Amino acid sequence: MTNVVEKPTARPVTPVGILAQQLESIVKKLDQLPDLPADVKENLNQAWLLAAGLDPYLEEYTTDESPALAALAQKTAHEAWTQRFSEGATVRQLEQEMLSGHVEGQTLKMFLHMTKAKRVLEIGMFTGYSALAMAEALPSDGELVACEVDPYTAEFAQAAFSQSSHGRKIRVELGAALETLDKLAAAGETFDFVFIDADKREYVEYFHTLLDKNLLVPEGFICVDNTLLQGQVYLPAKEQTPNGAAIAEFNRIVAADSRVEQVLLPLRDGLTIIRRLPT
Repeated sequence: MTNVVEKPTARPVTPVGILAQQLESIVKKLDQLPDLPADVKENLNQAWLLAAGLDPYLEEYTTDESPALAALAQKTAHEAWTQRFSEGATVRQLEQEMLSGHVEGQTLKMFLHMTKAKRVLEIGMFTGYSALAMAEALPSDGELVACEVDPYTAEFAQAAFSQSSHGRKIRVELGAALETLDKLAAAGETFDFVFIDADKREYVEYFHTLLDKNLLVPEGFICVDNTLLQGQVYLPAKEQTPNGAAIAEFNRIVAADSRVEQVLLPLRDGLTIIRRLPT
């Protein structure tokens, strides 16, 4: 009755991935429902195939990641994150699903090629996959400043950067993101392109700081990750976690801000592209 679709090893954390998993659980029980009409069973099976096949298809037809990025993704996937947290090595519980991944990494690279950005700011680095992906698209004289609060992941990322010729373009700023942003603004630093993927409950403050303190140049771009947050932003409020409620509020605030224009893309867990309008 059903076709076999290869599933990712990581748990699903995107709306499409969660939908595919839920549909699969239903499809596996169809044979136990003999009274269910055949057309309903077929429709459910087709819905599962459509959902489960999308992400693997995007992976297959997106340009391959570099060997350095592939190695970093593999190392991140095999790291014992729960153990590191229990040992006190990390400041918070981390997991491999926090990695931006192949398709999103290539998307960010493409955006940098399109915008010709030379100065990039990343708020929330994790193990450095997205930072290294963007650095690969920067010119030789470009620079990416990566903000990361966790010393363990910062060291993890630095080890990966040292294995790539593009790693020299990356400068890691260790500390709380909002404090780092204030320091960068006080130093008069500005950026053409910003990628936000950090504490979801601070997204609004990141956004306002970037604009209010002119860290983002006029007509510069901000890309913001997880702006669908597993679908919570459009599900009933009772199904939202604190992070889901924070992202829903962030989306409302950005949409109401006359200083920017934006588009929300259903890429992975939601990717919003924001353009600062000329003053």
